[in-house]
Amino acid sequence: MNHSRLASSATHATRWVSAVSFATLAVAGLQSAHAQESAQQAAAEPDVADIVVTGFRQSLGAAINLKRESVSSVDAIVAEDIAKFPDQNLAESLQRIPGITIQRDGGEGRAITVRGLGAQFTRVRVNGLETVATSTDGASANRDRAFDFNVFASELFSSLVVHKTAEASLDEGSLGAVVDLNTGNPLAGKEGFTFVGSATGSYNDLSKKWGPRAAGLLSWKSPDGQWGVALSTAYSKLDTLQMGNNTVRWSQARFDSVNGTRCFTAPNAGGSYLPGALCNEAALAFHPRIPRYGEVAQERERLGITGSIQWAPSDATKVSIDGLFSRFKERREEKWGEVLLRSNERSIDILNPVYDDNGNMVSATLNDAWVRTEHYLRKSKTQFYQVGATWDQDLGDNFRFTLLGGMSKSDASIPLETTIVFDDRDAQGYSYDYSNMRRPVLSFGTSVTDPANFQLAEIRDRPSSTINKFRTAQLRTEWDVTDGFTVKAGAVHRRFSFDTEGFTRDTVVCGNGGLDRVLGTVTCSPTSAFGPTAIYGLPVTAALGQLYTLKGADAPSGTTTEWLIPNLGATTDYTNLYDRPLAVDAGNTRSVIEKTNGAYLQFDAKGEIFGLEYALNAGIRYVKTDQSSTGLLAGVNRTIKRGYSDWLPAANLALFPHKDIIIRASVADVMTRPSLGSLSPGGSVDGFNYNINFGNPDLQPYRATAYDLGVEWYFAPQSVFSVAFFKKDVSSFPISDTITGTYASTGLPLSIIPPSSPAALSPEGRLWNITRPINGSGASLKGVELSLQMPFTFLPGILSHFGGIVNATFIKSKATYTTPGPILNPCVGGAVGCALGPNVSVTRSETLFGLSKKAFNATLYYEDEKFSARASVSYRGPYIDATSGTGNIFEGYNSTVNVDASMRYKLTDWIELSLEGINLTDDYRDRYTDIDTNRNYEQLHFGRTLQIGARFKM
Repeated sequence: MNHSRLASSATHATRWVSAVSFATLAVAGLQSAHAQESAQQAAAEPDVADIVVTGFRQSLGAAINLKRESVSSVDAIVAEDIAKFPDQNLAESLQRIPGITIQRDGGEGRAITVRGLGAQFTRVRVNGLETVATSTDGASANRDRAFDFNVFASELFSSLVVHKTAEASLDEGSLGAVVDLNTGNPLAGKEGFTFVGSATGSYNDLSKKWGPRAAGLLSWKSPDGQWGVALSTAYSKLDTLQMGNNTVRWSQARFDSVNGTRCFTAPNAGGSYLPGALCNEAALAFHPRIPRYGEVAQERERLGITGSIQWAPSDATKVSIDGLFSRFKERREEKWGEVLLRSNERSIDILNPVYDDNGNMVSATLNDAWVRTEHYLRKSKTQFYQVGATWDQDLGDNFRFTLLGGMSKSDASIPLETTIVFDDRDAQGYSYDYSNMRRPVLSFGTSVTDPANFQLAEIRDRPSSTINKFRTAQLRTEWDVTDGFTVKAGAVHRRFSFDTEGFTRDTVVCGNGGLDRVLGTVTCSPTSAFGPTAIYGLPVTAALGQLYTLKGADAPSGTTTEWLIPNLGATTDYTNLYDRPLAVDAGNTRSVIEKTNGAYLQFDAKGEIFGLEYALNAGIRYVKTDQSSTGLLAGVNRTIKRGYSDWLPAANLALFPHKDIIIRASVADVMTRPSLGSLSPGGSVDGFNYNINFGNPDLQPYRATAYDLGVEWYFAPQSVFSVAFFKKDVSSFPISDTITGTYASTGLPLSIIPPSSPAALSPEGRLWNITRPINGSGASLKGVELSLQMPFTFLPGILSHFGGIVNATFIKSKATYTTPGPILNPCVGGAVGCALGPNVSVTRSETLFGLSKKAFNATLYYEDEKFSARASVSYRGPYIDATSGTGNIFEGYNSTVNVDASMRYKLTDWIELSLEGINLTDDYRDRYTDIDTNRNYEQLHFGRTLQIGARFKM
């Protein structure tokens, strides 16, 4: 346990409790006078006729009311009507809120960043219960605390509420925000039965396929208002394509020869390095590791069901039981034509290299190149369950409590993740040209459509599963001590468990003329991969392959657009892949159990001081975390236990200098527990890049003090202009620490090196980068949000039906990272038998991961009694999201602009037609590696999606 941290927390607690006590005494003395003045003021105010609006404007108005009535900083998205959420994706709805940006996968919003802090710093509650929903959508699985919003259909929810500042009564665990997802409330509806249904057809113009989307809700409320029941369901299926190019990062390596000058004393393998100007320049320059074009096809299917039963036998009692089920299935298929420079540079001859000013070999011709075609298939499924119950009870006029309990489970499984590879390891005349970094010319010099040129060289299958479980019990109480002064207290118990398992069937095929189809683990000779008669795999026939033609990738003239790829069905049958036993992937098999027990005390007050109306809440939250982490350490599964405590004071103040102006201020101590992957006692091995990543079960949580100051002006009905300044001083911030060493020095067994990687053949062939997270010195973040929302009712005629929303966020942050940098020496250890120098560690001060310095959102809408339309544009600036493993300094994404639009027409009071367009400009996802040089990592686009549908309400 960190005693210095506890002492610091105790000091915070003493300071805050003293402040709260002073506020309590001051408030109590002012209540009587305030009550009299409020009554007089209410009597003097004239009646104002209600303005009734519906549809999108109504949802905006409801969100403004929620924001206005809160003491802390809150933003919301509210459904326009029952089962009619204003956007098709929850993450894409959230990006309209100031300070929130999203990350897209396959053209859909997946994760959110709040005020510069990534998804792992945001806690999500569904119907009041904290939970985690993970999926395997996109290029990689989410095995952390981040919440995948694409798991759920948006039609299942009635509102999203984002708490940007902390309260003592609000669940801890967030440096960024707490997001509440709320399903329906049947007792809030009309008496009798209500039925709402919708049916939509979705079309993606890149895949050129249609998919169905349907939703329905049935609810009933008894005539006496005591019983309410609701059941909703939503289903969707859509096929999309991603087209473009990828380098899988850039790296440095020594080649066999450069422009005819030999770089080694022996060709292709072995021998000693021959230092020289041409060879050294090529070795230190960065080249694309796997230059390639291809496509990614994704099939997504969602099914969601919610149910709610509510009983309110009196105004003082309400009992609710809520259930939610969601199933998200994805099929991801990738087809690539590439050259595998990665770890194979030793055998490659370079001709006519061209270098730019950033140290890149931007173009070259390669002989003895490893030409590869690759066919990948992953099938995955996420099933999410949650059951919760709430009992709200008033005990007299001044005391009430809420008892809340429930459980949730997110099961993300990958039963099949298969890669089959055809290789031609002595190809001649391959050329690449990255003079235009985002649209390279990639040309194969030898035939890539002739089966006789290929051998079936690698097969992989990597099933895995990740299960997250939450169990929660919580008691919240409120006592109205006097008019305008409330004491809140509560306690919570949570148990969170995380289990992930990985398996492999990876095999490097060392053929014997094609007769060995059992494919046991085989040790291949490093020299067997060279020469036109070399046997390094099984012979490829026309029956084992299929021709692929590249279309829609915006490839420039000169690029090869047709090649032979493995036929997955034929090759997996031929190699008996799925009959092979599974081996445990120890580096990706780990678990974490967290038990938290906490309590809070909070004082809420409102009144007047010196004629200035105010509202405040202030209090303190205590939480004890007990953690148990299990992983592979030195070849043995180890479990390490530890515990830590946090005192988290928080205060929010709202001042009302005018009835339409609110000034908000907030200060709080906040924390986020370490990422789940970082807590493993063991390590995982990347045998392709000679990287080893260890966990650290003794990592401290991320801890920070958060400050917030904002002004809101409600200058007209359904209108608000707001400015908010925020600052976070992060005192505890885990960072990565990297050293170089031999594989033997790690104590890890050889068995966990992926058998298909180059390191499996030669574990000590070079030094490894060994990385582990350590407790860093901290980070800082500050920024400003600007937001304007208003209907144009002041304009004449038809223009009065228009309205707009616009917001902007500007953020600065600084954190210190240590990361492996470029190799600076091509020959270490003497001229004879020298090795390629290690990556040199670089310490850099940059922004926090996932943070865009600038973000803008704007929506223009029109709405009358029959017709409504809106168009939205969202800009997110560039950001880094990780360190890089091959000498590049960080990697991340360049800026994005997404444009969406929708139109609705109400035929009758019970039927409405809709037309929507998503990503209308077909914006590309531009991913880079190395923040200084912005090298191409990935350039893909997803196409436009159109949706045509109808909605019924009875």
